[in-house]
Amino acid sequence: MSSLRKQKIYDLLKGIETGEPESVKVVNEEKYIQHNPQTIEGGEGLAQLFARLSKTNPKVEIVRLFEDGDYVFGHTIYDFSSVRIGFEVFRYEGDFVVEHWDNIQLRVGDMVGGSTEVYDHELTEENRKLVRNFIQNILIEKRHSELSNYIDLTSFLEHSTLMDISKKAEEASYEVNHRILAEGNFVLTVSEGQKDGEHSSFYDLFRVENGMIVEHWDTTEVVPAKNVWKNENGKF
Repeated sequence: MSSLRKQKIYDLLKGIETGEPESVKVVNEEKYIQHNPQTIEGGEGLAQLFARLSKTNPKVEIVRLFEDGDYVFGHTIYDFSSVRIGFEVFRYEGDFVVEHWDNIQLRVGDMVGGSTEVYDHELTEENRKLVRNFIQNILIEKRHSELSNYIDLTSFLEHSTLMDISKKAEEASYEVNHRILAEGNFVLTVSEGQKDGEHSSFYDLFRVENGMIVEHWDTTEVVPAKNVWKNENGKF
């Protein structure tokens, strides 16, 4: 754990499991903007929520945790009544978290294995640019013939058990990229589009090595219709 901000997010996420009230003190609840459409803002405080959830014996595992400027983002396993894989994104203002996004789906197979070591910090912006171009050119513009310009197909490791990256390029409709977060050799993208005719949120995590994408993880989540949102902040 390389920073205090990361450690506080680690403690916050583990607080779901433990119910530890100290874990939520990193959140400025007066400013907190929640982008999970199924979560109500206000009302029950986070400390009370975590205390209630902990009684159900949940398990939370943080597999990877990264930092990019004011953002800390993680790759997680949640074992509640079912096992789910999530990406969590938190935005800091100073010492406190003020905004949160996530993308969670049922676990199918492994989905989280592979590399965890963060390195090549000096290449963060170069790797971010590579992945930004990949999302735009391959997944949004569907220039499939250029796939080998971005992915080292001889050593590529795929952790998506629903749709590998080549099928995703052909079958999922990526329309807008909202955010690209990076630390060293890892880059997370947040995109919006359509899958199987449903409005969907795509979170894709890439590992880059020697200027090529060599590993990929993802989650895909259907965006609920606006008339059932429990807050007005939007998924993205």
